[in-house]
Amino acid sequence: MSNNRRRLIGRVASAKMQKTVVVTVDVAKRHPVYDKVIHETRKYYAHDENGEAKEGDLVQIVESRPLSKLKRWVLESIIEKR
Repeated sequence: MSNNRRRLIGRVASAKMQKTVVVTVDVAKRHPVYDKVIHETRKYYAHDENGEAKEGDLVQIVESRPLSKLKRWVLESIIEKR
């Protein structure tokens, strides 16, 4: 059984809130007209139930139902501890 939820990998930028981490995801994509590689950074608020992620950790987050005004992602796993 597989689900089709989006998964993103990024670094924890802030872990100061309770049960919430801010994850920055870097995306490199090519411009359609100028064919130049553009780097884009987006911030996502993710639910961290046990508070195990710390600043600088490389984590994987998965899309979920809306948990609050800004939280639509859940921490799935910690790939690399810092």
